Amino acid sequence: MTDAVTETHLDIGSLRRGKVRDIYDLGETLLIVASDRISAFDVVMPTGIPDKGRVLTGLTLYWFDALGEMVPHHLIAGDVAAYPAACAAHASLLAGRSMLVKKAEVVPVECVVRGYLAGSGWREYRETGTVCGVALPPGLQEADRLPEPIFTPTTKAESGHDEGLTFDQAVRLVGGETAEMIRQASLAVYERAAELALARGLILADTKFEWGRSRGDLILVDEVLTPDSSRFWPADDYAPGRSQPSFDKQYLRDWLEASGWSKVPPAPALPDEVVRQTRRRYVEAYERLTGRAFTAGAGDA
Repeated sequence: MTDAVTETHLDIGSLRRGKVRDIYDLGETLLIVASDRISAFDVVMPTGIPDKGRVLTGLTLYWFDALGEMVPHHLIAGDVAAYPAACAAHASLLAGRSMLVKKAEVVPVECVVRGYLAGSGWREYRETGTVCGVALPPGLQEADRLPEPIFTPTTKAESGHDEGLTFDQAVRLVGGETAEMIRQASLAVYERAAELALARGLILADTKFEWGRSRGDLILVDEVLTPDSSRFWPADDYAPGRSQPSFDKQYLRDWLEASGWSKVPPAPALPDEVVRQTRRRYVEAYERLTGRAFTAGAGDA
């Protein structure tokens, strides 16, 4: 297993670090570099997951291509050879874990679409019969497929937890026209992606999109339909009424819950077995969705 790339330090522009991504401002464009950092309960772990950033980038590039002309997006190039010349010296690091993208004014709403009742949606439903203000039929079980996918936006917090929004609250935040556009676009992309994933034997239970405006046009930005932003379940093991095995960081969350950690920083170092098992789930998601074998990276920082 290769070493994890938990930080990058490139002399190619100003840098902003997110929980997972290092974003370099190149003037007219941005270079997004996906590190191997992993977060849980809104805390970045001190231990990285080798190749995780390459899985996230590879899947995002796959989905941008698979969705074709359905939705405009921010991707300019995913091949280092097409990047500005200043990036060439860092080609071995950037290969497979970076994207050159358009700049966009990001809509300050996380666009969550749920096709199944799971996670925080299941917890809320048990208490209120609703999810983010959307009334659902009585008697649903955990992991039930919903009568139709629902749009359940959240705030886009710079730190801490995102908070659920009703659609009316989203309207007040971004305006009625924009709110309706991101709702319709998010639902359409979810439904198409769910269809494609199911053809590969995976259920797309829910996912999160981010949208931005570039020259007035609404475009899809950031990562798309990855194990970090989505809940994928194996279709051949699907059974409502219980939690489902998942190709995401749920294994890590379960270990952290059992560890006794208070969910307040600092997080504990991750044992080798947790790292291996988490990486295995990310890689399997990539291979099942794309139909391609995953090749480990060099891991040089």
